[in-house]
Amino acid sequence: MNAKANILLVEDDESLGFLIKDNLTKNGWSIQLCTDGEKGWSTYKSQEFDLCVLDVMLPHQDGFSLATEIRKIDQHIPIIFLTAKNMTEDKIRGFQIGADDYITKPFSIDEFLYRIEAILRRTNGLEKTREPEELTFHNARLDIHNLKLFVGDESSQLTHKECKLLQIFFQNPNRLIQRDTFLKTVWKNDGFFVARSMDVFISRIRKYLKTDPHIRIENIRGVGYIMKG
Repeated sequence: MNAKANILLVEDDESLGFLIKDNLTKNGWSIQLCTDGEKGWSTYKSQEFDLCVLDVMLPHQDGFSLATEIRKIDQHIPIIFLTAKNMTEDKIRGFQIGADDYITKPFSIDEFLYRIEAILRRTNGLEKTREPEELTFHNARLDIHNLKLFVGDESSQLTHKECKLLQIFFQNPNRLIQRDTFLKTVWKNDGFFVARSMDVFISRIRKYLKTDPHIRIENIRGVGYIMKG
């Protein structure tokens, strides 16, 4: 497993990036090197990775925001920050975002390799739980990675929350889903104003799906919702 791992490396220092890539490749891993955050994000969405190594100070999109975007669609993939930002508050922020490790420059390549080995051993098999790229229900198709919903010949560009709501529906067709499930999974909060916001999102999703007469979302008052079809 580890010898075949596909690793996304986002590092804007080209010399350091090639040095890291060379050493990781010699260890048997496949490395995709990007030199800015935007390229890192597009590359992440186009392939399946087993681990991400992200510099923090990147052009176009910094490593913290890139990791935040990655975490919105994949809660399991290991993330390592590799950075010169060594303040305690930076490290805390990195771990709050969901980092598995935070390595400050300068660093030992050998130690870095062992840290990757340890993380891949610990997460062995978790890539199987990675969220699917697409889900279908009747004539509707949800493209999770591109945040798009296709219903017949029509398509809708979704927000992250809309996509996550639809994903829960698509993965649980004809089943009652508790309101708390949506609130705590999508918003990480079950407060009153958040609950009202969710109702607006549900209404919007109904409009996206209305061109397929086989699909309907029913509200079970005070309990939750069912997507029937």
